[in-house]
Amino acid sequence: MTMQVERAGLSVDERLAGFLETQVLTPLGRDAGDFWQGFAALLAEFAPRNAALLAKREDLQAQIDAWHIERRGKPHDAGEYRAFLESIGYLVPEPGEFTIGTQNVDPEIATMAGPQLVVPILNARFLLNAANARWGSLYDAFYGTDGLEAPPARPGGYDTVRGDAVIARGREFLDQALPLVDQSWADLRDENDGKLQDESQWVGHTEKGLLFRNNGLHIEVVFDRSTPVGAADKAGISDIVVEAALTTIADCEDSVAAVDAEDKLLAYTNWLGIIRGDLEESFEKGGKSLTRKLAGDKNYKDGDGNEHSLPGRSLMFVRNVGHLMTNPAILLPDGSEIPEGIMDAVFTSAISTFDVEGRARYGNSRHGSIYIVKPKMHGPEECAFTNDLFDAVEDLLGLPRHTIKVGVMDEERRTSANLAACIHAVKDRIVFINTGFLDRTGDEIHTSMQAGPMMRKGAMKSSAWLTAYEARNVAIGLRHGLSGKAQIGKGMWAAPDLMKQMMVEKIGHLRAGANTAWVPSPTAATLHALHYHRENVFEIQKSLPEAPGLDALLAIPLAADTNWPEDELRDELDNNCQGLLGYVVRWVDAGVGCSKVPDINDVGLMEDRATLRISSQHIANWLHHGVVSEAMVMDSLMRMAAKVDAQNAGDPSYVPLIGNEDGAAFSAAKDLIFKGVEQPSGYTEPLLHRWRQVKKAG
Repeated sequence: MTMQVERAGLSVDERLAGFLETQVLTPLGRDAGDFWQGFAALLAEFAPRNAALLAKREDLQAQIDAWHIERRGKPHDAGEYRAFLESIGYLVPEPGEFTIGTQNVDPEIATMAGPQLVVPILNARFLLNAANARWGSLYDAFYGTDGLEAPPARPGGYDTVRGDAVIARGREFLDQALPLVDQSWADLRDENDGKLQDESQWVGHTEKGLLFRNNGLHIEVVFDRSTPVGAADKAGISDIVVEAALTTIADCEDSVAAVDAEDKLLAYTNWLGIIRGDLEESFEKGGKSLTRKLAGDKNYKDGDGNEHSLPGRSLMFVRNVGHLMTNPAILLPDGSEIPEGIMDAVFTSAISTFDVEGRARYGNSRHGSIYIVKPKMHGPEECAFTNDLFDAVEDLLGLPRHTIKVGVMDEERRTSANLAACIHAVKDRIVFINTGFLDRTGDEIHTSMQAGPMMRKGAMKSSAWLTAYEARNVAIGLRHGLSGKAQIGKGMWAAPDLMKQMMVEKIGHLRAGANTAWVPSPTAATLHALHYHRENVFEIQKSLPEAPGLDALLAIPLAADTNWPEDELRDELDNNCQGLLGYVVRWVDAGVGCSKVPDINDVGLMEDRATLRISSQHIANWLHHGVVSEAMVMDSLMRMAAKVDAQNAGDPSYVPLIGNEDGAAFSAAKDLIFKGVEQPSGYTEPLLHRWRQVKKAG
């Protein structure tokens, strides 16, 4: 039974209150009584504003639904549609020319280009792995993945054939990134051999190697003949270590299943450990007990013998939840649950104050900034609300104005259509914009739910609105001065086992002008880092075209012809239902918000809530317009439940779906589909939270 304690009229989970007071406020020298009084006052102002913004979302959606219903059966008139969206305030006037004014931004965000990780904050081991992914072994990354064009390693110890192929590929990389005068890196005999074509690329000596820099990223060539690899190498090179995940997002949102005070306490505890620098996690692997902790900095000496260091850890963002959800961890004076996004803003910022005030072991931001990614905001009013909220949090904690920086995720249609105005609303604290196919498509479907049946999900990737969305995000960001001050990012490579394909395709994100992009693992970050040595993103950004017009973005992805053959309808349903069920069993039953989930073809994909949003909204749309029937959906759910059960047969803790159709997981899956039309913005959180709480209650 959870105990609640009273704090300034708020009813607070006893464990959460104790954590904040003893682990955060007291060490920071903050008076707990003053804090709670200030927090209560902040909530009194911002909770009603939060509710009003959510009500406006619903009002706009109702007007859009009615507009489409009234015109059902008539040809879509793009001009009339745009005028209607302007008349109801869905589209707002452009703010005019401006340049963002964000100050005190770390170079990993502002002036460097490289991979970005997103990691569930509830998993300490994964969180540490991601934080330590600033540096990665290129030899290990190639040896253990399909990213290398060579036969896989033979089992039973080190495979010299595979190893030689890895070494040869490493030399190719060095020749491309750090070319020598009149010779290849493969010809070197020792570390004193060879001369760089560009001598400014040499940075200094590390403990066991040489440090270089290319396109702003560091490369360490390790010389160590005491290792088996180094001993067999003509030059004594034992590894190539590259600067990889420049930044990492510790995620409180889509990749976690956090539904109550217990879950939030774990999230905040892990964030405190990352910020203070003392987070550790012990685990068993291969019969051995191991302890993971944060890596130290990388030290080196320059040519004059002066000592320097480079950060050994990824620069950390924390992703708060959006405006929609509430949490029972704290109850307001009227007995309602606290808006979770407001709680996250206050708690994660209070914890990050250890870093701002120099009380952390390693330090995160060298410029005294706190980096918060804010997801799922709808339009400039909601961005302005976040700006005001962060002002109030800074005042509550006694922090200078604009200490808290914000990343705006462009994943909702009203934000995409008003992106310049959204950036303007946070122009003095914005450090990040990005795009994401899954959530953005989910909102695209839900916004136009009443317009008609949507095209097949796979066809969305080549639709007019999506092409415009990706290009507009970069172009609008550049037009308003993000280059050199902030990140322009692209979405996740979801297949952690398909590194060969990633190495071919993901360079497209750089060529589109993104100076960061999401990858699913530290190994993927190491390999993706090679793309940033091949392409200079900041040079690419200088020659990109202007943003496509708004009309292309507003093109609704309706199906031109809905007379699909029955086998195609079944394939589409099966694909959506399998992905939905495969994820729900982990979220609801196991409380795992992000993991590698086998898809319908048994390919492991990193899945989070955005997967559910697009799949459930797509089925709900086809069901609503009679493309498929409820019987067809249930048939697919049952067949895919059997497939998901088979895919999880090796997990002793797994609860099968077949035979438990009334259980929380299968019930959640059905609700996500059959109640999908009525869900706010098509979000999955309300139903997932409800069924996860049922599961936790036993």
